[in-house]
Amino acid sequence: MAFRIQVPRKARWARIFFRPAGRIILGVTGALALIFLGVFTYYWVKYSRLIDRKLRLGPFQSTSMVFASPRAVSVGDEMRPAEIIAQLRSSGYGESSGNRMGWYHRRADGAVEIFPGQDSYFDDEAGVIKFSGGRVSQIISLRDNTERVQYLLEPELITNLSDRNREKRRLVKFEDLPRVLVEAVVSAEDKRFFQHGGFDPLRVLKAAYVDVRQGRIEQGASTLSMQLARSFWLNQQKTWSRKAAEVLITLQLEQRLTKEQIFEFYANQVPLGRRGSFAIHGFGEAARAYFGRNVSQLTLAESATLAGLIQQPSFRNPYRHPERARERRNVVLGLMQENGFITEAQHRAAAAEPLKLAPAELESTEAPYFVDLVNDELQSEFGDYDFQGSTYRVYTSVDLNLQREAAEAIRLGMQEVDQRLARRRWPRGQTPPQAQCALVALDAETGAVKALVGGRDYGASQLNRALAKRQPGSAFKPFVYAAALNTALTGSAQPITPVTRILDEPTTFWFDNRPYAPDNFKHEFHGEVTLRQALAHSLNVATVKVAEMVGYDTVEELAKRAGMNLNIQATPAIALGAYEVTPIEVAGAYTIFANHGVYVKPSWVSLIRDEHGNVLFSATPDRRPVLDPRVAYMMVNLMEEVLRSGTGAGIHARGFDLPAAGKTGTSHDGWFVGFTTRLICAVWVGFDDNRELGLEGAHSALPVWTEFMKRAHQYREYRNISTFQAPDGIVTVEIDPLSGQLATRACPQTQTEVFISGTQPVESCHLHGRAGGARVAAWETAPAPGGGEVMGTAPPTSITVRPPARATEAASAQPPEQARAQPPAPRPAEKKKKGFFGRVLDVFR
Repeated sequence: MAFRIQVPRKARWARIFFRPAGRIILGVTGALALIFLGVFTYYWVKYSRLIDRKLRLGPFQSTSMVFASPRAVSVGDEMRPAEIIAQLRSSGYGESSGNRMGWYHRRADGAVEIFPGQDSYFDDEAGVIKFSGGRVSQIISLRDNTERVQYLLEPELITNLSDRNREKRRLVKFEDLPRVLVEAVVSAEDKRFFQHGGFDPLRVLKAAYVDVRQGRIEQGASTLSMQLARSFWLNQQKTWSRKAAEVLITLQLEQRLTKEQIFEFYANQVPLGRRGSFAIHGFGEAARAYFGRNVSQLTLAESATLAGLIQQPSFRNPYRHPERARERRNVVLGLMQENGFITEAQHRAAAAEPLKLAPAELESTEAPYFVDLVNDELQSEFGDYDFQGSTYRVYTSVDLNLQREAAEAIRLGMQEVDQRLARRRWPRGQTPPQAQCALVALDAETGAVKALVGGRDYGASQLNRALAKRQPGSAFKPFVYAAALNTALTGSAQPITPVTRILDEPTTFWFDNRPYAPDNFKHEFHGEVTLRQALAHSLNVATVKVAEMVGYDTVEELAKRAGMNLNIQATPAIALGAYEVTPIEVAGAYTIFANHGVYVKPSWVSLIRDEHGNVLFSATPDRRPVLDPRVAYMMVNLMEEVLRSGTGAGIHARGFDLPAAGKTGTSHDGWFVGFTTRLICAVWVGFDDNRELGLEGAHSALPVWTEFMKRAHQYREYRNISTFQAPDGIVTVEIDPLSGQLATRACPQTQTEVFISGTQPVESCHLHGRAGGARVAAWETAPAPGGGEVMGTAPPTSITVRPPARATEAASAQPPEQARAQPPAPRPAEKKKKGFFGRVLDVFR
């Protein structure tokens, strides 16, 4: 018997209603799932491509790599394998043969094999360097197995620099990081980093709960992987959408990279504060900036300090806030002990250590002013290339050994300047101001900048004083005397030679209907002097007379041909260096003396390659002849006299006795510019506000110059210097220093002097050639060493400019419009003449 179940009326209506509703819900749910899947896939693919591009380019894809000049290693050098390997690693070499820059291999016998890669600076053969007793014992080319006496190492990386954000980085590998640093970082930021899959859901939920309760997004639960995703791929705004993107990127990073690779990216990217005007990114640069050492050398306390900077690096900057940095360091040490990385004894010992930071001056040893100079040139001269959007390798001329010695020379030399300034009387309660210093060192032959320091502390001031215009004072005088000696080649009826006599007495010069009355140092005048004496003792009035004799416009033309700026004008003040030039201009101008009359423009960028290794720029020296080699040699000889018996003689008491020439300078500031056959060095000392320094160049710039040149010439590349060699067309004769004529056997003193052939004196000394010859007091000039290499001129003549009017008040080295007109005054009664040696001592300054 069939029967049917009676369905209540309400149930039938429910079935009629819920069936389509269920279908709708299922449809909506499916649609939402499809939309979510589509959105998820879109963003997954989007971030996947972004990650691929970033990983392919590496952590420094938007920075230019700035390298120093190659370093030469020679047989006999004191060096160990570890030093070679450290420099190779700092230049980008690795132990894998696939490294594009190059690779190395340390053999069992300690020898180091070097193989330049396709991105190397060199198109050079591989080589092997062998060691014995702490020295390089043998260098062998692996191309043909022949011995070499020298091998050039890959240029060392100075810094990775992005002008857009002024960031400094120093690339490190995971294996470069000390274990204590890795343990300090994971203790402070993510203690389960090596165990979890990229993020901690419980920490994220907890942070989200606190944010919802407080109504703001402040809590952080980011793992190291998430921090890397945020800093490397995303912006820094705290939003929910950014958090979601962090999770997506983090999941992909964990799939694509090992934990060590993630940590390596993080170690090179993490921001760790600022030093000077630069942002510091990565532990490699932070170790150098804060502790002055390689990251692999960090101690436990130093590692904890850097790990403590990850959160709020500016707030805990060790230089500005040492107490905060120390407090956070000790917190990190406590976390390391809790995690079992260190013992309680290690914790207590490290926490008790004082905060030992690198000296503030350390940054100058890393060439920050030089890097700024390079970066400025990249922007101005190579504007067609995007140095911020691509990876470029910029090779420069700087020698990091000389750069470090320059920074140290300034540190030591300026201590003496500070002491001299402190001895002055200052108003009660006023601290003596700190003078500044700039140093530029050039290769004498190529003009390449080998060292450049633009100030005492880059962190305190980024003003590059090597590019600041200041009055060079007497450091300009060699260009006046060079123009004068050049008259021997211009057909002058009375060519000027080193024995030409000038009347050194108070004189008012009239130019453009205006008076100009310069003064000598200490208001002392010396009557008739030779050209050699006038330059050696830096006599102002005699120098202006020489400039007037040859023409101010001639001096101006020579200065501009030697690379000085167009603001120099043909006035009497030009003779005393009244027109402003930069230290780098002055150093470049002196190349005409050190380089046989040829001007070589200073340069600092040697080579530029793009990310594919293509050469975009290769520098060649910019040369032009300015002086005849004979005139250049004569000027070198006159400036040797400056260092032998003149205002620069103080270098010998400071221990510098190599063949050199140079000139002091005193204006508002102190200058010293000098050179050997290998290096030219210009030093400026003064105040930024252009107030009077009150120290001569011999007591301000000369100590810095001497310290640097002593140190620089200890390096093999600069050790082999020679005396300055006379070119063809120079003759050497013995003269009587009083008459300027050929010496006779009756002359009590003689002096070796050099001349351009045809301008040497031909008559014998009229003072001692016959009995009863008169004797006239004058400076005593010692013969030049080794027969003397001096320069010459026509028979001696006594030259005066015009009947001098004695000035009642001497003017300094200012343009004539700034000098006050002085009416002629009656000549006062002559003071009692000083003794011979008294006059000699009085002119030294």
